[in-house]
Amino acid sequence: MNNQIPNGYMENAQGHLVPVDAVNDLDILRNDLVIAAVSMAQELRQDLTQYKESVIDDITAFIELAAEKYDTTFGGKKGNLTLTSYDGRYRLQISISDTITFDERLQIAKQLIDECIHRWTENSSVNIKALIEHAFQTDKQGNINTGRVLGLMKLKIDDKQWTKAMEALKDSISVASSKSYMRLYQRIGNEDKYEQISLDVSSL
Repeated sequence: MNNQIPNGYMENAQGHLVPVDAVNDLDILRNDLVIAAVSMAQELRQDLTQYKESVIDDITAFIELAAEKYDTTFGGKKGNLTLTSYDGRYRLQISISDTITFDERLQIAKQLIDECIHRWTENSSVNIKALIEHAFQTDKQGNINTGRVLGLMKLKIDDKQWTKAMEALKDSISVASSKSYMRLYQRIGNEDKYEQISLDVSSL
């Protein structure tokens, strides 16, 4: 946490205290402009956060009310649904995105896959080997591309060892966290197309 800056001074980018009298007028005006804009943005962000939480709470209450109409209760995540206004003009979409991680069984799956590749490529093309190795490549931070790895599970390969590898891969998966996304849409005229109501300042 930054120490309080004494009256009559400004802190520069190097963390040094500079007397206000020694700071150029344009630098002061620029500083005030940026700080004011950031302050308003932080307030708007807080308002949007509260707005999102309020809408999700309303959706939860609505789903529970709808469930009561069928003499049941609804549990679990209130996500991945679309609600449309009666006139079809507006849509409210809630989706949940899970952050997936892999445990040590991912390496076991890779070992089994490598053994499969070794058998398959003894007398055949090595293209499949490059394809599999691409799936396990990591980025600069050492993270594996989840989509490419999960894509291996969609391949239909009739091989016992491959099946065992896919079982290890599936067992290695766990959900580290979940995040809810809310999107609002409005209909374009009388068309069946909808455009998103942007709440992103950079896209306005």
